[in-house]
Amino acid sequence: MLFIRDRFVASLLAMTCLSTFYELLINDSQEKYLKTQRLFLDIILKEWLLFASAVGLIVTSIYFHHIPSFSVEEIQVIFILAVLFIAVKGLEHSGLILRLSQLLEKGKFISVKLVVATFLLSMLVTNDIALIVIVPLTLLLDTNRKDILVIFEALAANAGSALTPFGNPQNLFIYWFYGIRPETFILSIAPFSVAFLIILVVMSLLIRTSNNKVSYIEPIKIKYTAFVYGALLLSLILAVLHILPVLIGVLVIIYAAVFDRKSLKIDYMLLLTFICFFGLAENMKSIFSSDIEHSGHIFIFSALVSQVISNVPATLLFAKFTAQWKALLWGSNVGGFGSLMGSLANLIAYRLYIKHESTNNMASFTIKFMVLGYIAFFIGLGLYFWME
Repeated sequence: MLFIRDRFVASLLAMTCLSTFYELLINDSQEKYLKTQRLFLDIILKEWLLFASAVGLIVTSIYFHHIPSFSVEEIQVIFILAVLFIAVKGLEHSGLILRLSQLLEKGKFISVKLVVATFLLSMLVTNDIALIVIVPLTLLLDTNRKDILVIFEALAANAGSALTPFGNPQNLFIYWFYGIRPETFILSIAPFSVAFLIILVVMSLLIRTSNNKVSYIEPIKIKYTAFVYGALLLSLILAVLHILPVLIGVLVIIYAAVFDRKSLKIDYMLLLTFICFFGLAENMKSIFSSDIEHSGHIFIFSALVSQVISNVPATLLFAKFTAQWKALLWGSNVGGFGSLMGSLANLIAYRLYIKHESTNNMASFTIKFMVLGYIAFFIGLGLYFWME
């Protein structure tokens, strides 16, 4: 009898242990599943532009029975963008960007200084480079309202880059394609850039930023690599301006691969997004085939199409069947406002922000970006027709 009781107790203990182990196994599996689900959701939320552009590329390729080809210029854009990311990442690791941020956040009118710096820099070295430099600096500042500041910087980059022939890719194309004189080009688009500079400065003055520092922070030491990457970045800027060959960017890759591999950890998803957009734009060209000569139509169509395929491919598209270069110039630059796809600069500012900030704020940031962008877009529309 005692033996039977001991066997029963042992069996009961074994069953209890097995039940507990099974529950732990189930709970562990559920926890891993939930973590995987959350990770997948985070990837979808952060990379939705990539997924949307990839789906658009696949659907249009199937519908038009057309596999898009990439021009040499588009390949060069991707290459230059990649090496720019590497050079700026190297500057960030060198401590230079953080040191600049410490200097910039001193004193008053931080938001105005950032907006004006972005505007002026984009005039000289293109809107993309200006944002690649200024936005990471902004995100390192110890101040609030970073989301609004980044949005204003994107608007300032689009407005400032419009003023010069080399400020953005579509300007350079229009400048060379139509053989425009520099002074004629600048005077034609100056009202657009100057008006938005005034608007953005006034709006920046209305933003109340606060410095959250409560104690002294020792200045960041700048490494010697800052000088190397600074020189490499300058060479890339000269390549963008067609003073040096594009292949000069290979030096950036070689240096980073040999001496600073951490700088090679850039946003490759963004580069893939651009590739998908270029292919999508190539497919979308099949839709437009009629000649349009009315300046108002060219302006409004190029601005609207830019919202879907971005202003660079929209410019290449409409330039093939119109002589109205001024309307196209205004339309492509106004079209840079509005949607995230309107300009390469928008994508860069958006991606840099959400890469740095928590995904919890992404929906709010996206809404703010779109609302402020479309306010600027409609102001641009009104400004053009008022000037005409």
